[in-house]
Amino acid sequence: MTTSTRMFAVCTDPIRIRVVHIRRRSARRRHVDVASINARLGQAASTDSRELDRICEDLAAELIDAGIEPPFQIPSADFVIDPWLICADRYWRRRFLREPTVEVAARCARWLYDHTEPPIRPNIIEKWSLGYAFITKDSVESRHDLTLATGRIVETTQGSADICYFAALYHAGKLRSNFWFDELHQFLESSLLAVAAGRHRDDPLFTGLRAFAAFGSRTITTSHALDLLDTAWRATPRSRAVVDVCLGALAAAPRFPERGEQLRRRATDAVTEFPDDHLFQFRLACGQRMCGDYTDALDTIDTALRLLPAIGTRISHELLQEQYLRERDVIEKGLDLAELAAGQQTRWRAQDAANRDLRRTLQTSAIRAVELVTVFTAAVAFAVGSLPITLTGNLGFRDRALLLTILGAGLLLFAFVIIAGTWIITGRHHPDPDASPPDRTSRS
Repeated sequence: MTTSTRMFAVCTDPIRIRVVHIRRRSARRRHVDVASINARLGQAASTDSRELDRICEDLAAELIDAGIEPPFQIPSADFVIDPWLICADRYWRRRFLREPTVEVAARCARWLYDHTEPPIRPNIIEKWSLGYAFITKDSVESRHDLTLATGRIVETTQGSADICYFAALYHAGKLRSNFWFDELHQFLESSLLAVAAGRHRDDPLFTGLRAFAAFGSRTITTSHALDLLDTAWRATPRSRAVVDVCLGALAAAPRFPERGEQLRRRATDAVTEFPDDHLFQFRLACGQRMCGDYTDALDTIDTALRLLPAIGTRISHELLQEQYLRERDVIEKGLDLAELAAGQQTRWRAQDAANRDLRRTLQTSAIRAVELVTVFTAAVAFAVGSLPITLTGNLGFRDRALLLTILGAGLLLFAFVIIAGTWIITGRHHPDPDASPPDRTSRS
């Protein structure tokens, strides 16, 4: 083979290709200056939010291109101003978008446990697992692939419950985001990955996800779902992610008695605990609308729109804004319908009162007519009956007076019975003046 031929020869040996790839990747890693990364992140901490976000995105892209994971520790759980956490967040976001699998979730969890301290770890775990699940919800691993991946995760992590818990939350978050209630219930109750989470199966967030699945499932009773929800809700301390999952469960649940009141009451507690959280304000507005409190709901949804941040990559500002504006339109339509129903109710009551007055007048007139006819009939009968007594016969004055008295008393008794019977009959059917029309705006 000539020299020129050797220069353009293509290597087809897979082992040699793999070695060359590793060497090239290692070469790229040697060009990453950890001190430079820390210096750039330290400088980014003093910039505005947009510049901070840009720098972190650029560094995350460089780390992805270099094929290495973030080589720094995470000092806090502040996703707003901590540049190291923001950079790591952007890095793992890119990793998940490139490969949305539970094995990447396990790798992310391993990195997180190696680069964070225990006090700040839980909040990051909950936000990352559910957040990355939401942005990759369009790619759900099959049951077969999940089983194989679980076996590899358990083997490589030596059955670490912490790592498996993060991976289980990630997959459950996908099912939750897609509203696959029955699949979520089956995964949380019986999958190998969920079982491998061990003690974390009793964690409030895990219980909240079980409640979410139970509310949406057609095979699980509402009472059982409420029991799970109460268990997660009463957890101390109660994290924001737990509150979010619980409120989302009520919002996504099919109709059941007191659903709106449940959502309004719990969302009120959430807003009290997290007053600047736009999502909880949105949930409260939904609960108020379900309860018919359209005026309060309109004020609350306006608050949610005002609190909605205009920046962020994981949660799209535009999508949330559209969702909140749609809810605002629904509330305004409900308010218009409520005002229309109130006007109809007022007119109904006025018409009902007029009808009652008319019926009362007609009944009174009928009673007076019966009384008049009865008295007139009795008078005519007395006059006709008294003529034979007074004009014929051989009776004395006293006997005639006695007969006239008996005749008059009988006719008077007859008239009294007729009039009293008329009063009794009409009294039984007399309309209740305090009766109110049925509520046409009531909800089930």
